[in-house]
Amino acid sequence: MDPITVYGAPWCPDCRRSKAFLMDQRIPYRWVDIDADADGRAFVERLQDGGRTIPTIVFGDGSHLLEPSNAELAAKLGLRLRAKRSSYDLLIVGGGPAGLSAAIYAAREGMDALVLERGALGGQAGATEEIDNYPGFPDGIRGVELASRLVAHARRYGVEMVSAVEVESIASDAMCVTVTTATGDAYRGRAAIVATGSRYRRLGIPGEDGLIGLGVHFCATCDGPFYRGAAELVVIGGGNSALEEALFLATLADHVTILTRGELRASELVQDKVRNHRRMTVRTGVDLDAFEVRDGRLGAVLAHERPTGEAIRIEPAAAFVFVGLDPNTAFLRGTVDLDERGFVRTDDRYGTSLKGVFAAGDVRAGSTKQVGAATGEGIAALLSVRRWLEDRGDVVPAMVMDEPMP
Repeated sequence: MDPITVYGAPWCPDCRRSKAFLMDQRIPYRWVDIDADADGRAFVERLQDGGRTIPTIVFGDGSHLLEPSNAELAAKLGLRLRAKRSSYDLLIVGGGPAGLSAAIYAAREGMDALVLERGALGGQAGATEEIDNYPGFPDGIRGVELASRLVAHARRYGVEMVSAVEVESIASDAMCVTVTTATGDAYRGRAAIVATGSRYRRLGIPGEDGLIGLGVHFCATCDGPFYRGAAELVVIGGGNSALEEALFLATLADHVTILTRGELRASELVQDKVRNHRRMTVRTGVDLDAFEVRDGRLGAVLAHERPTGEAIRIEPAAAFVFVGLDPNTAFLRGTVDLDERGFVRTDDRYGTSLKGVFAAGDVRAGSTKQVGAATGEGIAALLSVRRWLEDRGDVVPAMVMDEPMP
């Protein structure tokens, strides 16, 4: 793909939105902060005859968009935002491992499925550098390769998939389930599976949004290798994920500092490994204040000791944030029963409180938040959909058992 350059500023919300859209679609781009880059600012002014509308997004063919909506960006990038039809046997909201696995099994059983994904097909798995615990890959597999294989497998069975489309609501009646998108399109199905996953929780401190991907990260296995040989890295968080990722980063950098607001919450085994690691330091009782920008990248982590108010300033090569996950369930609130953290409650057959709507993968309360488990849950949810349709008297194609490749 031709290179893309985004000209903007850290304080600009539309710049953050456009950057997030490109990251969601796993489309590489170059960021130029026109507040810090005089040449970039001059380029924007020449392009606009003196104007400074941002974001200004310049494409490899020389064309550009000024302050585009996500839909305009998607159109420019050639992303299809509308399905071919309005009615399907099964609607799958979410195109990660759970959703794509459900789609593959649905297609094998003769069910016509539509996958709707707000980001890039493959989900968060596609943004992971290496997956070492997926069965069948003893040497590990790159996340982007696993995602590509899942998408290719679904395409082989003729599954229709639409990415860059946000679902705004879901409803059901005695006849069907209806999913409505942000583009105003409504799709109907005999049943639906919600597999929208979860996202990394952010700190909400000054400087964070503008530095995502520029020194502030949420996945050590994805982005840690960029900092191999770094003198210092910072990890923010005190749970199992934070400490396990910190241990991984300690194999790449000379030193890792862990900052957490409270005490460590990880298992005793993981805590012992961290506390006894000669290249790791743990600081508890710390409040994060801001990320400082320097030359368009992370310059420093600013914090303070809560008991004493003592200021803390660390200048790492990067900061990795692990303070929890938030489920992608905003469109379900008030419609489907959620737990106190916003994850979807299901019964033992993956059914939700809304008739004909099932849930699988990281979005489901009680799920293990592992890609292998998400794959299995997607398949199990699809089989539950089949049983539910049979129980209510719908005609379902005969089940296809495991079969060799043709």
